Amino acid sequence: MAIVLIDALPNFISPDEHRNLVASTPASFSDIPPVLRHKEDNVSITLDPPVDAFSAADAANGSLYVIESHLVFMSATGRGFQLEYPSITLHAISRGEQGPSIYCQLDDTINAPENTKPQNDEEDVADMSELTILPKDPSALEPIFEALSLCASLHPDPGADDEMDHDDDAFVDPGEFETFNGTADEELSEVGRAALSHLESIIYNPFDKPAPTEQFEDAPEQQKQKPKLAETEKEKPVANGESS
Repeated sequence: MAIVLIDALPNFISPDEHRNLVASTPASFSDIPPVLRHKEDNVSITLDPPVDAFSAADAANGSLYVIESHLVFMSATGRGFQLEYPSITLHAISRGEQGPSIYCQLDDTINAPENTKPQNDEEDVADMSELTILPKDPSALEPIFEALSLCASLHPDPGADDEMDHDDDAFVDPGEFETFNGTADEELSEVGRAALSHLESIIYNPFDKPAPTEQFEDAPEQQKQKPKLAETEKEKPVANGESS
C-alpha cells in the first residue's frame, strides 16, 4: 500500500535553514534533513478506497506538508499518513464534484514484492487508489501543485532504469510486430476505458476554453449582411444610326 500511517511528523527544515547549512559546507550533505517546500493548514482529504485505522474524522481537517522526501498529511486528531513520491503516478488540479482540489492517483504496488505486482492492465488499474486534497483556501491549489511537481521531479520513476537497460530491444525487425487495426476503444480494456473516462471528468484543463461566439452578436447590421450583387443593367435602346 502506498499510504503509510504515522503519528508524528518526519524531520524537515525550511528553505532558509537549508541555505544556511549548505553555505558553510557541512561534513556530510546526506545528514541534512529534507526541505519543506510547502505547508497548508485547514486541509481535508479523501481516500478511495478508505484506509483502515484512518477515519473520516481524521480526514476532515489537518495540515498538508509537501516535503522533499514525502508528502505528509497530519490530522488535527494527531493521526496522519505519508506517501513516497514514486507512488504518486499522477497529480493534477481538479474541478470535480467535491470542489477545487488536487487529485492524486496512487500506485499501491510501488513497494510490493516483484511476484505480487500486476501482470495485466486490469490488475494494474485495480491496484490504484485515489487521494483528493481539498484546501479550504482555493488559491492554495497552484502553490501545492507546484511544490508537488518539484518534489516529484526529485524522485524519478524507479522503473526508468530498467527500461534503459533494455534499449537494445528497440533495434528489432519491424516485421516481428503485429499491427493493431482496431479502434482506440477496442484497444483499451473495459476497466481501462472506465478509468480514462473518470479522469477526463474530474481533471481541469485551464487552457480548454470555449471558442468565443458572442463577439459578432453586436456587430452593426450592415456588417452582418453581405452586399447584394448589382442587378444586371437593362439593355439600352439603340440610337438611330448606330449599329447594334
